[in-house]
Amino acid sequence: MFATIKQIFNHKNRDIQKRILFTLAILFVFRLGAAIVVPGINKDNLGINGLGILELLNVMGGGALERFSIFSLGVTPYINASIIVQILEKIVPYLSDLAKEGHTGRAKINQITRVLGIFLAFVQGFVFSFTFVGNTNVFACMEYAVVLTAGTAFLLWLGDQITAKGIGNGISIIIMAGILSNLPIMFVKAYEALVITETVQTTFLGILSFALFVLVYVGIILGVIYIESAERRIPIQYANKSTSTLGRQNYIPFRLNSSGVMPVILVSVLFSVIGLIVSAFKNEAVTLFYNKWINYTSPTGLILYVIMIFVFAYVYTFIQIDPKEMADNLEKSGGYIPGIRPGNETANYVTIVLKRITVVGTFFLSLIAVLPILFGMFSKLPTSVSIGGTGLLIVVGVALEVYKQIESTLLSRSYRKGRRH
Repeated sequence: MFATIKQIFNHKNRDIQKRILFTLAILFVFRLGAAIVVPGINKDNLGINGLGILELLNVMGGGALERFSIFSLGVTPYINASIIVQILEKIVPYLSDLAKEGHTGRAKINQITRVLGIFLAFVQGFVFSFTFVGNTNVFACMEYAVVLTAGTAFLLWLGDQITAKGIGNGISIIIMAGILSNLPIMFVKAYEALVITETVQTTFLGILSFALFVLVYVGIILGVIYIESAERRIPIQYANKSTSTLGRQNYIPFRLNSSGVMPVILVSVLFSVIGLIVSAFKNEAVTLFYNKWINYTSPTGLILYVIMIFVFAYVYTFIQIDPKEMADNLEKSGGYIPGIRPGNETANYVTIVLKRITVVGTFFLSLIAVLPILFGMFSKLPTSVSIGGTGLLIVVGVALEVYKQIESTLLSRSYRKGRRH
């Protein structure tokens, strides 16, 4: 890792340095926008007295929601649109055909996703305005919704700029930046809740609790790194090549957790959207029911949270990896898995392997995701701190993806340089 960091600062890799600086500049614009309140809003009239069930949206947006800034919606409408379109790809023939058309088809699907995301942003912005802005009418809510939608559209554009000219996936980087900006506040709140007490005895126990809290978060970081690095390698051979000729064994690497932290992001966003709908009703009975049975800080909600992570992990894994398509491509290239017949038998074998490793990978992912929530349930930590654990999991996952991208770029350059010599 230190060798990779040293290479980044090498004068021969100025383009990578420029990409990093460009990404940081875009993130500065994001943080600046997160502090700008929607024009025409009187902060004193906002009905945001503790976000509760919408805390995760606030964390992912870097605290933009509690300020009711122009970036209050963040990129969650686009994520919601992505979930809907990916599900419809398996149902709607038109979208299925587009997915098979390669780059052109994916570009059209991405355009459809953007349009749907903008529509969802307007709906979500209207609900936010109606819920939080006091003494207003429908037309004013629509005006605020247009501003919030424009903020989301601008964030998507910033994300595209990061993807094209910066490092990593732009949308993921923006989510990571929002969460990172809240992490110091989260640790301060945890310290205040656990350590700052009235008696010496309880203060000592609080220090022990805070130390355990820090260890849990260190465990989250190590756990995510382990899951993201672990992989199952399936050996393959080619009819026209031999391993002795190549001097090495060919294999297909399957990550233990092929979906990464995406299931946690998707499920967290889904719970936040449900919370948004509940808050829009402004009904005490509905809110009580949600907090008692559905919110993942409750026992039943936590069980539902884990089940949904498993469901999304399976769905997302098989969206990313199509065993039938992989088997067909392997057969066309003259490759095969030793002991397995090409075609349907290979597809079935890959499906079984994916199912097994997804169970193991998702189990560990779920365990890491629920650790901070369980810690919050059995301590006096505020909800924002336990939810921040989910945010940290997302941050580590995205940071690893960025690191791997930079590392692969540096390795490919070293390989090309070695071949020239």
